[in-house]
Amino acid sequence: MDRQGVSTPAGGSAPGRSAGARTAVYVFSAQGLALAGRIAARMEADIFAPARLAGPGSRPFAGIYALLAETYSRYPRHVFIGAAGIAVRAIAPHLRGKDVDPAVAVLDQSGGFAISLVSGHLGGANALARELAAITGAAPVITTGTDVAGLPAVDELARARGMAVENLPAARAVSAALLEGCPVQVFDPEGRLLDGDDAGGLLQPTAPEAWDPAAPGVWCHWRAGGAFPGAFRIYPRCLCLGLGSRKGVPEKEILAHIGTVFAQQGLAPQSVVAVGTAIIKRDDPGLCAAAAVLGPEVVYYEMEALAAVASAGQSETVKRRTGTGSVSEAAALLLAGGGQLVSAKAKTGRVTCAVALRRKGA
Repeated sequence: MDRQGVSTPAGGSAPGRSAGARTAVYVFSAQGLALAGRIAARMEADIFAPARLAGPGSRPFAGIYALLAETYSRYPRHVFIGAAGIAVRAIAPHLRGKDVDPAVAVLDQSGGFAISLVSGHLGGANALARELAAITGAAPVITTGTDVAGLPAVDELARARGMAVENLPAARAVSAALLEGCPVQVFDPEGRLLDGDDAGGLLQPTAPEAWDPAAPGVWCHWRAGGAFPGAFRIYPRCLCLGLGSRKGVPEKEILAHIGTVFAQQGLAPQSVVAVGTAIIKRDDPGLCAAAAVLGPEVVYYEMEALAAVASAGQSETVKRRTGTGSVSEAAALLLAGGGQLVSAKAKTGRVTCAVALRRKGA
């Protein structure tokens, strides 16, 4: 990585899934199997075929319904090459909601149409259908209202930008208002979500003090707030958390301190994009467990990299113990890549943390 540290993702591949494969492709005919091969050559995918058709490069299955019981939650994207009805019946028992369901798309075996079937926005099925169309030459079939009307879908924008969301039903109210041509209030002062797109004037910048709690709206910020019934709350992933602790401090104690600091500073934990600490903490169970809970990425920095951050607050005690005068502030600033501290080092007797803001576009 480019921050002089060792990066570790918070999660890993699901059991039974090929490393790197995010898409499961299901086929039911020899023609469909050939089309699946073209798709797998362009995207990392696992191909599932009936036992009579399966060969090198595909996995056999005896029944599609039993197979979906195993694969539905393991893959974030599913492609059925065949009739849409087969896909509907196979996934029906597993549908839970648009905020948790994976993307499901259908491609006819001739490669004529790529249909976004389930979880078009948050799950990414609309994007998946377009990707399939680009690979096969199929016509993408997108039926979500905002897409048809050429309006921004705020839930899809949030997903595409890797942002966390809250109060998903409010997103439907926002879309309904836009489709009716009604203005929608928006708090996005840094333009992290909309980036200047106001949907022809329908998305209207609104200050917190002017917010109508009863009306639909979009609230996008890394500070706490926006907890209104009609607000679709979006958290941009831009807070970089630097973390340090004494050896052997339990996860619960670390998380409690960070929760207190975030509450006092008015920061949203959902906006944490990464957690940084010293390489010497890589085998500390409590800190590693806490870091994995807090951020989608954990970065362990070499002591020399931390010591080189001159703008971080220094401690002679920490320097004698670790070789660098700063761990939490230095790690936060390194993660932010030129951003600024929004919460300086806060410490208990055994835990320290600092938070830096990563600039838009960084």
